[in-house]
Amino acid sequence: MSLRSPVRTVLSKASRSTIQRTAKPLLSTSFQRHVAHAKQFEKPSKHPKGFELPTDDDLSDLRESVVDFVRREIPWDLAQETDQKNEFPMHLWEKMGDAGLLGITADTEYGGVAMGYQAHCIVLEELSRASGSIGLSYAAHSQLCVNQFQLHGNAKQKKKWLPGLIAGQKIGSLAMSEHTAGSDVVSMKTTAKKVDGGYQLNGGKMWITNGPDAHVVIVYAKTDPEAGSKGITAFIVDTSSPGFSVARKLDKLGMRGSNTGELLFDNVFVPESDMLGPLNGGVKVLMEGLDLERLVLSAGPLGLMKAALDCTLPYVHERKQFGIPLAHNQFIQGKIADMYTKYRASAAFTYSIARFIDQSHEHPDIRTVDCAGAILYAAERATECGMDAIQCLGGMGYMNEMEAGRIMRDAKLYEIGAGTSEIRRMVIGRAFNKEFSKSSSARWGAV
Repeated sequence: MSLRSPVRTVLSKASRSTIQRTAKPLLSTSFQRHVAHAKQFEKPSKHPKGFELPTDDDLSDLRESVVDFVRREIPWDLAQETDQKNEFPMHLWEKMGDAGLLGITADTEYGGVAMGYQAHCIVLEELSRASGSIGLSYAAHSQLCVNQFQLHGNAKQKKKWLPGLIAGQKIGSLAMSEHTAGSDVVSMKTTAKKVDGGYQLNGGKMWITNGPDAHVVIVYAKTDPEAGSKGITAFIVDTSSPGFSVARKLDKLGMRGSNTGELLFDNVFVPESDMLGPLNGGVKVLMEGLDLERLVLSAGPLGLMKAALDCTLPYVHERKQFGIPLAHNQFIQGKIADMYTKYRASAAFTYSIARFIDQSHEHPDIRTVDCAGAILYAAERATECGMDAIQCLGGMGYMNEMEAGRIMRDAKLYEIGAGTSEIRRMVIGRAFNKEFSKSSSARWGAV
């Protein structure tokens, strides 16, 4: 596929149209209030250079083009094969790169398309609708790796890595979790010892998406083990470095084909120039990207809910029992109604937050409760929709030749990865505790 692929053409058109636009959309009083609040703190933008708010037509054109890409490049049999063989179709990386999908929120000077988080959610949703595992690997690459370079990398680091990552010639990953440090980030054991010219990394990382295939991994390690959360630093690790190895590729319940591994670091030397962000500022780097990660990843369950409806609706209208289609049975109608409603409610939640973040790009006001809430709600609803799809299909739903089981297994990961549902509830609860501890008359704000 050439660089003038249909998707990239739409992305370029969207970027141009937003830059050329002079009329600004009317902003709600609530939005203006949030912007005024955000201006007090003047946080740096989380959007690429030259970003302009896309129109509804821009986003609609993007979705249509991504759907066309998916139909062409990720047919049903490829999605099934990816799951059954537990192997990612490696040719898709450059296909996605050629289409412009890997640099949605990256600067154009590095090959990105300078769009925002609504666009990123659309791409992940439609990829996940075809294959949850392909969507997850895409998100780990484009959001957890590429966007971290975009937000925290210096010019030299971006120039070295972003063009290859955005073109799909290089694969990216992020490594934070360990055997003993999942949700409890600060308890990580991986260390980075200062040596002449840089740091020496020792330790291991677990459950790392894209880990077995990655050319570059953003690794979090302790540079000051006694300093707790203030002693962790992010590093850019070239996986061709001596001492780096993949201990094993993991065999998962779901998201099969989204290659996941255990990584080992045995005296891996990392030049000081490959530190991402400030020394001992790794938690800040991690946390500043975490809310955006939660938001974008919430689009994965949206795609899976769509997929559940895709496989259920035709079946229940074609399959007959007692002389009538299953869809004429009120119990089945109830499940279909619930599946549809869960998808629509989840999509409304995710895209309202994405729209708000895009609107506030000049003065970012990214609310943890909203981003955590979006993925918490969507993830649990997607698992329920997967289970309902299996039930509606009955015996065929339990067969691996149908995709209902794959959808359910894939959906469950979103209740565990990138923060469990329990942690997300704690995050939301603590955020409200913090807000109300400042004032007994505090009012919670909604977008």
